Amino acid sequence: MTERRYSEEEVGAIFELATKAQAGGPMQLPAGEGMTLAGLQEIGREVGIPAELVAQAAHALDTQGHETDRRLLGLPIAVGRTVDLGRPLSDAEWEQLVVQLRETFDAAGRVNQDGAFRQWSNGALQVLVEPTPTGHQVRMRTTNTHSRNLIAGGLAVFGTAAAVSLSEIAAGSLTQPKSLAGLVFMAIMGLAVFAWGALPLPTWARQRRQQMQELANRLTSGK
Repeated sequence: MTERRYSEEEVGAIFELATKAQAGGPMQLPAGEGMTLAGLQEIGREVGIPAELVAQAAHALDTQGHETDRRLLGLPIAVGRTVDLGRPLSDAEWEQLVVQLRETFDAAGRVNQDGAFRQWSNGALQVLVEPTPTGHQVRMRTTNTHSRNLIAGGLAVFGTAAAVSLSEIAAGSLTQPKSLAGLVFMAIMGLAVFAWGALPLPTWARQRRQQMQELANRLTSGK
């Protein structure tokens, strides 16, 4: 079996967990295509961190899963989490997971299965069970399509107002108060629609991340 290798981001997270109760400065970690647990433990020993603490931190990171997100203009428009169980997910566990998903997201959703692949979905919210060399992984992901459409629409309206204004300024025809007022109103409406879509995103993303984390904890704890 291929030994688990941790990325640079995961390495930082592991040592942050391992040194939580210890004082110390930033560590210089070797670059490369990831590090094994043994390599991390060797670095830990060099700076006085017991190997068992590094192993515990690595295990904690594995059970938390890998968080992903996608941003639009710096705003979290999509979030997700992938948890490698390191074992097969039984039929009973899958059925229990579907119940938990319905409770967590207050939606019946749709259940599909294609061979070894299972899926629960409710609109843009998807939970996928996929085979791995060691068993299964659970991939949770969702996109706030409502906010994405509002942001895109608001920017389109504002951009149109700006383009028309520049065109009329260049032609020397932006002199009528009604025309100017109409373009200003159009620009303000575009910004308002943009804000309507953008402002809820941080709270939405935080809630979805928390829900996915709780589901991941249940999966890895067997509850």
